[in-house]
Order: sequence, then structure tokens, then C-alpha cells
Amino acid sequence: MSIRTERVSRMLQREIAEILSKDFSDQLKPLVTVTGVRVTNDLSIASVYVSILGDGDEQRKALLEHLKDLASQIRFSLAARIRHQLKSVPSLRFFLDESLTEAARLEELFGKINEEREGPDAVS
Repeated sequence: MSIRTERVSRMLQREIAEILSKDFSDQLKPLVTVTGVRVTNDLSIASVYVSILGDGDEQRKALLEHLKDLASQIRFSLAARIRHQLKSVPSLRFFLDESLTEAARLEELFGKINEEREGPDAVS
């Protein structure tokens, strides 16, 4: 990734996060966090990775679909904010970032392994 695409990615992440928290918070009730943005080299497409705190996979998937439906409205809001920094606003594609969920699952597994090692037969 070039320096320009990295800089644009960081700017888009910051702006999209603010747009979601201020303009769309009523439609996105469970907490939605923008964890990363990757733009193509020609800056035409931005892949937006989000983490969604919810009560289950179905709720997270439904909210992700809702975000995808809102993509054009979010892009319009984004255009108003960054019109002086970029000539054109990339199209937005939303993806669920499972890394936080996966990290929590791994932490739980490591905890269980440590408990088994420290069990009644453990040697100090």
C-alpha cells in the first residue's frame, strides 16, 4: 500500500466512523466500530471493515446488511466532508471484521488450557 492510499484510508476511517456515530446512530443501535479501511490504488473503492457488538451472529449480519443498504447515503455524507481533499469519493463496501470476536475466542481457549495445566495434577 502506498503512502497516499494509507493516508486516504486513515482519513476515510476517521470520517466514516464520525458519520456513523453522529448521522446514523439512531439506525445503528448496537455499537458499530470502524476497525479499518482499505482503498484500491486508484482510490475508486474503499473496503470498510466494521466490528458490531450485538447479541448474536444473526443480529450482526442483519446490521451489516443494513450498513450495505446505507452505503450510498454514507458516501453522500462523506462527499460533503472530504470534497476538498479528494476529487472523487470512493464507493463503499462494508465487511464484518471478525478479528475482535476471534481474539476473544482464542483468549478463552488459552484460559481453558492454562486452567487444565494448573489442575490438581499440576507440578510446580
